[in-house]
Parts: sequence; C-alpha cells; structure tokens
Amino acid sequence: MDEAADLTDMETVDIGALVGDIIGEVSLELEKKRITVANTLKEGIRIRGNHSLLYSIFRNLTDNAIAYAGTDIQIRIGCFREDDQFYYFSFADTGAGVPPEHLSRLFERFYRVDKGRSRKLGGTGLGLAIVKNAVLIHGGSISAKHSPEGGLEFLFTLAKEKPAIGKQSKKRK
Repeated sequence: MDEAADLTDMETVDIGALVGDIIGEVSLELEKKRITVANTLKEGIRIRGNHSLLYSIFRNLTDNAIAYAGTDIQIRIGCFREDDQFYYFSFADTGAGVPPEHLSRLFERFYRVDKGRSRKLGGTGLGLAIVKNAVLIHGGSISAKHSPEGGLEFLFTLAKEKPAIGKQSKKRK
C-alpha cells in the first residue's frame, strides 16, 4: 500500500460524512453522466481505522462506477447490517456490469475487464486491488456480484475497530 497512509494513524471516522464528502467531490462528474446517488447510510456509522484507507474504499468504488457503469444510472450505497464487530456494506450501480467470467478477477492488481477502454479512460487496474487491501487491513472481506437491477454490487464488511497489524480477517463475509 501507499506509504503515505501510515497504517498506525488511527482515528474514528464517520463513514456517512466521508461518503457525503466524496459525493460532493464528484458531483460535477455525476451530473455530467446523469448519475444519481442513493446514499442510505444512517448517522452514527463510525469506524476506528485509517481515514486515508477508508476514504480509498469508497472513493475508488465511486470512481469506478462513474468511469465504467455508463450514463443515466444510479449508485446505491448502504449499510444493511451491523453486529458487535462489523458493519456490512453494499455499494451497487445499475450500469453495464461486467461479463460473468471477469467477476472472480476484479480485485487482482492490474486486471482490467476491457483493456482498450480502460487505457483510453486512464485506468491502471489498481483501483479495486486497493479497495480489497484496504478492506482486508480493516478486518473485513469483499466480494462482487451482479446486481439484480443490473450493474455490479460490491458487498463488504469493515470491522468497527481496525485490528492490530497481522490480525486482519481474510474470510469474514
């Protein structure tokens, strides 16, 4: 990961505010592509973790939806469950999606579904690998599937408190 994101730099991060900030930062791009955002995150979702890495999760997912899902779509961001240790998030779009054979490889470093299109749009194939690593560092897991409304849905967990280095969960769903 990026050395600028010191893994020991821990703070309490308000996820709703963080996502709200990201939506504000990309509002012009959303408007240009006629993308609406349904942010159903409730107040009070706070994670003790690394702000930069938590930001990178939601920013990279948002940037990918803007770049690849198409126009006239909706992005849905929500937390559908909470237990003593984890928050369970869904990030979905109603866009183009990806062919089924690519789903299992989306989180690989440098992997791009459409190499020609990604190159034209400036993609490096690192965004979802960064997302996966940031989720793992925060004790969670992530998967991607086709959304019932079309497009992709990313389901991921984040521990309410980032575990000590070396104790990240790789199997939590």
